[in-house]
Amino acid sequence: MNLPTYIIKSGGKRHTEHYNRSKLQSSIITACLSTRSPKGQAEKTASEVCDNVEKWLSSHPEVTSKDIRKVTAEHLKKYQPEAAYLYEQQHITI
Repeated sequence: MNLPTYIIKSGGKRHTEHYNRSKLQSSIITACLSTRSPKGQAEKTASEVCDNVEKWLSSHPEVTSKDIRKVTAEHLKKYQPEAAYLYEQQHITI
C-alpha cells in the first residue's frame, strides 16, 4: 500500500518521493537479519513496524526521511532493540 505521503529526502539527492512500504520493509528486514534474527521473524517484525509507521503517516501528508527513521526505530525497539539501534546508527536506506 502506498500512502500519499511525501518524504523529504536529505542529502540533496532527491527533494521528495512517495512513501514506499516495500522499501521501508526491506530496510527493517535488513536490520533484523543483521542481528541474526530468523528470516520469518524479521519479516513479521517488519510488517508490524510498517503497520505502525503507516498509522502515524496517515495524519502526516509530508515528513522528512529523518522523521520516518525516528518513528520506525521507536516501533522497532519494541520488537528488536538491537536491530533498532543498527537501523538508527547505520542509516540503512529507506
